[in-house]
Amino acid sequence: MTIRPIIRYPDRRLAIPARPVTAFDDALRDLAADLLETMRDAPGIGITAPHIGIPLRVVVLELDAKDGPRTYVNPVLEWASPEMLMHREGSVSMPGLNDEVQRHARVRISYQDVDGNMQTEESEALRAVCHQHEIDQLDGMFWIQRLSRLKRERLVKKFEKMTRPPLALPDER
Repeated sequence: MTIRPIIRYPDRRLAIPARPVTAFDDALRDLAADLLETMRDAPGIGITAPHIGIPLRVVVLELDAKDGPRTYVNPVLEWASPEMLMHREGSVSMPGLNDEVQRHARVRISYQDVDGNMQTEESEALRAVCHQHEIDQLDGMFWIQRLSRLKRERLVKKFEKMTRPPLALPDER
């Protein structure tokens, strides 16, 4: 398991839709393990392969220690409830910033496990939010695109300010 570098917003690779996984092999299992270690190190509760520059439809979530980590390969949103909720979201690619995003309160997804077996999962609350957030990322939609233009512009300016290198002070002699 290796901690991989996380690409940062506004890297263009975050806007590219990820390709479906077709090979369910040791390389995929290694990628899932690396994603888990990278996410824990970030720290975060969800990560996609595109976050580390790999354009494949792989998601790892770890919402609590009791439930443990879960890997979702080629996830697809099958159904979403009409009920909505607001939830504070952020990204490992834009650390230190978050905002309220409106999402469906419950969803059903289909996906494959790392061995290629088809699965279905229904979720609500935080897990439902995470599924929607990470599937958006796999589709090339960074979470701030769900915000109003004004909120998005404010967050981007704040992130630029946070990540700007400090000004060098002239030598005092």
